[in-house]
Amino acid sequence: MIPTSFAYKRASSVAEAISLLSAGEDAKLLAGGHSLLPSMKLRLNEAGTLIDIGQLNELRYIDASGGMQRIGAGSTHHEIASSEVVGAHVPLLAQVGATIGDVQVRNKGTIGGSIAHADPAADWPAGLLATDAVIVAQGPNGPREYKAAGFFQGLFTTALGEHEIITEIRVPLPPQGTRVAYAKFAQPASRFALVGCAVAIAQSGGNISHARVAFTGVSGAAFRDQAVEQALMGQPANADTFAAAAARAASEQGHVMSDHFASEDYRRHLARVFAKRALMAAAAEG
Repeated sequence: MIPTSFAYKRASSVAEAISLLSAGEDAKLLAGGHSLLPSMKLRLNEAGTLIDIGQLNELRYIDASGGMQRIGAGSTHHEIASSEVVGAHVPLLAQVGATIGDVQVRNKGTIGGSIAHADPAADWPAGLLATDAVIVAQGPNGPREYKAAGFFQGLFTTALGEHEIITEIRVPLPPQGTRVAYAKFAQPASRFALVGCAVAIAQSGGNISHARVAFTGVSGAAFRDQAVEQALMGQPANADTFAAAAARAASEQGHVMSDHFASEDYRRHLARVFAKRALMAAAAEG
């Protein structure tokens, strides 16, 4: 299909993009375009004005300093997955990025565009939740920071304010010895997650002292599974612990999606299976 007519403007800076976004009727941002353009072609989404921010170098960087990993929102999935800096400091995000879509998608799609779109089956939200990330946005009233734990609010819904643009993702460097893994059951064509599980665990004195377990694809928004985390804390990092904790996956999630790809019962089953797989993979990392 062909999208409805729209105006096109290329922003030369984040400040100009915010100004255009505030002034334009039904204005939408275009970064990598892998979420917006398909929906526009199907006329599931319309834009009065497309504001292109895909060429803004100020949104495209990766560095680590001051105990924090910083990733510009315009960084592509491939850039994050292949970054030596990310691999050294927050390897979970490198793992997540490597699983997204195919080569073309990874080289064009951006992390900022993905999390702003907040597809319930997208991979990044689980990774950001499991790494305690902070999402930085810039708007007409200045910068704001959102903790990932409160950012993803529902189906294609985030806490992002009106006319705000995601500019950066900040991830605190994990505790020393943290082991991580991302495991997902992918839809064969799109590679979106029917269920994806991101985990980060660390030990102290032989028992688990840090546990983050986050899911995507299960419900309308990605979430941290505190029931699984609580079952891990203070326990030895072994197969019995992981099996018992994984058995609680999605047990406290009131709404689980059901569609032509997977029923609610099947998604709950997959959550348990992939929680165990991710935990076992994280433990094997060491």
